[in-house]
Amino acid sequence: MPLINAESRGVFVIAVTPFTETMAVDMRSVDTMVDFYFDKGADGLTILGMMGEAPKLTQAEAVEVARRTIARASGRPVVVGVSAPGLAAIGELTKAVMDLGAAGVMVAPPGSLKTDDQIAAYYAQVVETLGADVPVVLQDFPLVTGVTIAPSVIGRIVEACPSVVMLKHEDWPGLAKISELRAAEAKGRRRISILCGNGGLFLPEEMARGADGAMTGFGYPEMMVDVVRLAAGGDLDRAQDVFDAYLPLVRYEQQPGIGLAVRKHVLARRGAIAGDTQRRPGAKLAPRAVEEVERLIARQTRRLGEIG
Repeated sequence: MPLINAESRGVFVIAVTPFTETMAVDMRSVDTMVDFYFDKGADGLTILGMMGEAPKLTQAEAVEVARRTIARASGRPVVVGVSAPGLAAIGELTKAVMDLGAAGVMVAPPGSLKTDDQIAAYYAQVVETLGADVPVVLQDFPLVTGVTIAPSVIGRIVEACPSVVMLKHEDWPGLAKISELRAAEAKGRRRISILCGNGGLFLPEEMARGADGAMTGFGYPEMMVDVVRLAAGGDLDRAQDVFDAYLPLVRYEQQPGIGLAVRKHVLARRGAIAGDTQRRPGAKLAPRAVEEVERLIARQTRRLGEIG
């Protein structure tokens, strides 16, 4: 399986982890989900992220999900989230998934990091633990981690750690950060791939600022695929038109606490997974919320017909 690198582009969908009604990992749905994402145009997948309910899995379950996903991907790139409180756990899971054929691993900073020096030192320790041959995605998601990583600190990490080849950019507001990182590269700093998160909520603007694509989830991944393709080709107006047709549902999915329930409901409705179960703590959508999502889907379908 090819490894990710600083030139990686496109859409790496953040995959959900499907569960049965008894809370067991639904491996059959892992297969159908992988097929669904690639059928909709994904360039790669990222599994065991925050929206993949990774903290709810045992280490053994995480390895089995990675094994099944990588096998089903049939040579297409799969990035695995390996974030954990300690480096020993990160190192153990990384070795297991890289041996299985993962394209790289994603690491978020622990909330205990308070200073720029601590953040830079942490990623140096991550690279030392994993080995310089393992491609690393730096997950920059301060809204969840509580760790703010300034562009200058990302620059320090990029310069000190050549195996950090990709930034999962989820700062909010964060458009200026993309511009600053690209400006530094124009002055000679090593390039890093930038794929953006936040459910695609700012994807057209992020592409216009110099992002290489998306690394996030949404019940309609083909939206992200089309927006990235059109924007990369210079057709920003058409990209915006496509994005706008999906925006109400994108916005609805961004609600804290129920976003994953919305996404799983839509994916189950579309046949990507067998059911919308979340492992506890987590709950299905309330009936009124289901009605609202269904209404948004119906309106979305009409708008897509209008823009052709």
